[in-house]
Amino acid sequence: MQSATWGAKVIEHSRVFKPEGTGPFPVALILHGCGGKTPFLEAYAQTAVEAGYAAVVVDSLEPRGLSSLDAKLTVCTGLRLRGHRRAADLFGVMAWLEGEAWADPRRIFLAGWSHGGWTIMDAFALGPRVGAVTGLADADPAKLRDRVRGALLVYPYAGYPALTTRQGWGGGGPKVFAVLAGRDQVVGWKAPKRALERLIADGLGVDTVFHADATHAFDDDRANDPRARYRPDLFAQTRDYFSQALRQGLEG
Repeated sequence: MQSATWGAKVIEHSRVFKPEGTGPFPVALILHGCGGKTPFLEAYAQTAVEAGYAAVVVDSLEPRGLSSLDAKLTVCTGLRLRGHRRAADLFGVMAWLEGEAWADPRRIFLAGWSHGGWTIMDAFALGPRVGAVTGLADADPAKLRDRVRGALLVYPYAGYPALTTRQGWGGGGPKVFAVLAGRDQVVGWKAPKRALERLIADGLGVDTVFHADATHAFDDDRANDPRARYRPDLFAQTRDYFSQALRQGLEG
């Protein structure tokens, strides 16, 4: 399949937010966790709009015919749609943006929460294997590196079988902004920290915020995991951090 064809299918189920005006706007792609889209991500999309970006809250479940229950039973357990497979959505939507007059496809910012962070990291780590792994014959890892101006990773999954710690991103990538939670009961903080340390060792710029007393999904007021504790103060701080990262992306 061609990337733009898959991107168009993903967009059918995703939501696009735009600033006033005709653009072209830089674009923030927002990737949900393993359970699917939740309303709090639209607040982050609004943060992107306020920073001068268009934003796409990407739905990775419905284009594949996956329900919320499917996600909980198979995606969240790692049985299907692992990060390297889901990376197809990034390449697809980026290709689709090339045909949209309101979008500047050369100025992209990626933001992922939990499984979405894993997806972003694997997209870079795949390197020249990306076409074979994602099933997109024209997926171009060089274009990904050239066009992505920054990446926000919020409590990203980085344990096995995620690729970054073991192999890095193979020749660079954008500046990374990361938010880790010290009481994260889902992905922990040690595995993401090791992945970020690998990127630093490979010469990438990495900025990390560590909230020692935060749980996984601390910014989601509708988190379905009973162990999660919503922290509106940290939600506000993370939105501010995202805004700062987006503005740095425009400067780069």
